[in-house]
Amino acid sequence: MIERPAQPVPAGPGRRLLLGAGAATAAALALPAGRASAAGARPTGRAGAAADGGLQPYAAYWFPDSLPSGSPGEGVVWRSLGSWTPASDPDLAFNKSTVPLAKRFTPPPANGTARAGQARVSALAAFDHTAGNPAQGSATADYYALTQWAYLDELVFWGGSSAEGLILAPNAPVVDAAHRNGVPVLGTVFLPPAAYGGQLAWTRDLVRRAADGSFPIADKLIAVARAYGFDGWFLNAETGGGDAALGAAMRDFVGYLRKHGEGLRVTWYDAMTEAGSVDWQNALNDRNAAFFRASDSMFLNFNWTRSGLAASGKLAERLGRDRYELWAGVDVESNGWDTRVDWDSVVPAAGGHVTSFGFYRPEWTWTSLPKDKRSPAEFHARDDRFWTGPSLDPSAPAGGAWRPAAASVADRSTLTALPFATAFNTGHGTGWYERGERTGDAPWNHLGLQDRLPGRRWVIHTDGARPDVSFDFADAWRGGSSLLVAGALGSPATVELFTARLPVSAATVVELAHRTDAGSGGVRVELAVSTEEPYRFTYLDAGTLRAGGRGWSTATLRLGRALRGAKARTLRAVGVRLTTLDGSAVRWRLGSLAIRDAHASGPRRPGALKVTASRPGADGTAALRLSWGRASGPVRHYELHQILPGGARRFLGGTCGTAFYVPSLRRASQEAATRVELRTVDELFASSDPVSTTFHW
Repeated sequence: MIERPAQPVPAGPGRRLLLGAGAATAAALALPAGRASAAGARPTGRAGAAADGGLQPYAAYWFPDSLPSGSPGEGVVWRSLGSWTPASDPDLAFNKSTVPLAKRFTPPPANGTARAGQARVSALAAFDHTAGNPAQGSATADYYALTQWAYLDELVFWGGSSAEGLILAPNAPVVDAAHRNGVPVLGTVFLPPAAYGGQLAWTRDLVRRAADGSFPIADKLIAVARAYGFDGWFLNAETGGGDAALGAAMRDFVGYLRKHGEGLRVTWYDAMTEAGSVDWQNALNDRNAAFFRASDSMFLNFNWTRSGLAASGKLAERLGRDRYELWAGVDVESNGWDTRVDWDSVVPAAGGHVTSFGFYRPEWTWTSLPKDKRSPAEFHARDDRFWTGPSLDPSAPAGGAWRPAAASVADRSTLTALPFATAFNTGHGTGWYERGERTGDAPWNHLGLQDRLPGRRWVIHTDGARPDVSFDFADAWRGGSSLLVAGALGSPATVELFTARLPVSAATVVELAHRTDAGSGGVRVELAVSTEEPYRFTYLDAGTLRAGGRGWSTATLRLGRALRGAKARTLRAVGVRLTTLDGSAVRWRLGSLAIRDAHASGPRRPGALKVTASRPGADGTAALRLSWGRASGPVRHYELHQILPGGARRFLGGTCGTAFYVPSLRRASQEAATRVELRTVDELFASSDPVSTTFHW
């Protein structure tokens, strides 16, 4: 075991220096409390594989070429990337991301210390086991539903182990959610230390040259990223025993991957040096600079020092590179926001930032919750605190010793084109709602269904008490959650929701679906909009809701008519202002917000729906694989429903791609056949006419 040397400031209990040590302990990735973590433990995501006949698709993982000796553990499939082709990949349609990487802009920072154009944030996050990571969500709300995309510049889909596979491609839901918010996602190549099962032969497999001088495994990595629709690779070479020849081969491999994978990102982890040995430098220096020059960025090991980071930034600039292409590693896996970090060495409160920084395992906000308290609402409250501080206010994000990203890093937004709509769906929930009606009772997660969410959680302007604002899962207009504002309002409260660069015309309208809960006082609701920076809000009446919760109401506001003048051609901020009618506390929900021009025709139907594989179970259920043709025209995602006797619909799931796995279709009333319908859903959540197929029991 290699122990981490002391941090630049006092730290809690030490953990391994190895970036991949947790992954190397045989698939103990992203384990919530209570799951097995010993070497050789069966990945829980594979449990039931025999029952479904192997139909469940998982995120793909491989060894570079040669496989381990012996036999894989239960539920693990050993594969060689060297023999992979898109045509031979039975799960490609389930793992393929279809959402393009959105362009982002940087609005004026929410506070005086966040700086645009300087430090950025990378995150290495494990969403599940290497070998048991469902390709398209699963039937649980207990999931790391990351939503703080506004502060991220890069997400690494972390994983890999010597017992399962060393190369892990991200699953489609994570990539689709990240792309919708302008964040690129990288797969992981992890070559573990020998103490954790690493073999130098695998490193040699990775960097093997063909007779023509090419690198076959680099070509495969490029082909995988292209076929699956993600954005590049994080390279972590920690298997010791190499020499200068291997170091030179690795350097050339990295350069080849970057050059031939034009448009893909390559991030190198500070482990192997140019001499071929594994020797963490905790800085950019002459021992690892060749790898930095060959890659797009470098993740520096965690034991950096103030002087080392300062020298690293200067060296990057002497090499003609941006100092913010260096990520200073911050390990939060064990202690989260209680991690001691010398923040002024990286992002000083005064003066320019020194480098960027990278979080290792920020899913601590999820995994550290006790199992009996791991609700979606509790998770999001903790995750928001991690990114914006205990104030939950990015305009005043001071967090004591912990410096949240919002205190230093300017947030970014993708709201640049109409139509735009959100139902504040976080990508998981305890049920599914459509127009306020619950059509699915099962818990679920699928980040590809996540909406674009407020990037600044939560900036509130009021002269009175600050209400609580949160994502709430007890009721929704659409999806699994809604926005809830709760508390006493001594004065009107304006809640900023979205920064934007949206075009406004005479035809532009805004639609809100909202309601009060039982026990709430009456509330006057106004749309808050700004066409200026800094923001100066104009308020448009969106209706008055009576006390007591009387169901959902929809308000339509003609924004284009209300805003006039040249400056009013671009909408730069959107929020709501709430005013209590009688001084009572309010519980007000915003179920959806849509901004559009004239009504467009609805989306077009998808192509023919087919059952491509099925496996009946002994409990009156069946596992299905479904596929269909992509609809022409704009597509946000597709939704599938089971048609029940009598005509009611039961939500089965949704995805952005053209294939879906239903783990448990429930037979109703001993019917001989079950009809499944598929609809296209557009950006305004309008649905197409359905196509259907019939499954015969």
